[in-house]
Amino acid sequence: MILLYNTLTQLRYGADEMNDPASSRKRLYDILVTQQGYFTTVQAHTAGYDSALCAYHVHRGDWQREARGIYRLTDYPPTDRPDLVLWSLWSRDRSGRPQGTYSHATALSVYNLSDVNPSKLHMMVSPTFRRRGLHPGILIIHRGLLIESDVEQMEGYSVTRPLRSLRDLADCRMLSDELLLEAAVQAVHRGLVDPTELMSTPEWAPVISLTAQLRRTLKKS
Repeated sequence: MILLYNTLTQLRYGADEMNDPASSRKRLYDILVTQQGYFTTVQAHTAGYDSALCAYHVHRGDWQREARGIYRLTDYPPTDRPDLVLWSLWSRDRSGRPQGTYSHATALSVYNLSDVNPSKLHMMVSPTFRRRGLHPGILIIHRGLLIESDVEQMEGYSVTRPLRSLRDLADCRMLSDELLLEAAVQAVHRGLVDPTELMSTPEWAPVISLTAQLRRTLKKS
């Protein structure tokens, strides 16, 4: 009877959590607290939760299944921009490492530069990025190469730094000149971008009218 009880308990709670539930919960919490309450199936397994236990916690309402292989702790406090964490985790590779970095207009919204509020999320991925199935409709995927100095790590996701974001937007002309100029001026005033460096970048320099406007605006201020 004792053996049967232990077997059933192990099936319900998973071997690791049954033997040391506090350690499993702590390991999982240490992961999800850096990701605004989100975690993946692989991360749950690493913490000590097997597949049966994951299904159990979803059924009981402890966890919410947000996307394929992605969960969020139901009682986790509200956070800023949880959507950015969710879709960052969606971009993970087979090892579980996110491959996407938020960019373009989405990056400006993260830094609160100008009045840009895109309805979709702009994400930069490498040219070799691949995911099975259709991409989520909320995402606009850009392919390009980023270096370490282009990227800033936030709480559970990464975003292109202001200089790279402005360069990308000047290159693709996604925004009006007015919004792009507004974002550039705000970035300079807040010390996020060096104006000389911005105006000398290959993407920004050809925009002669915008460069001249930026110089005039900065002189007035």
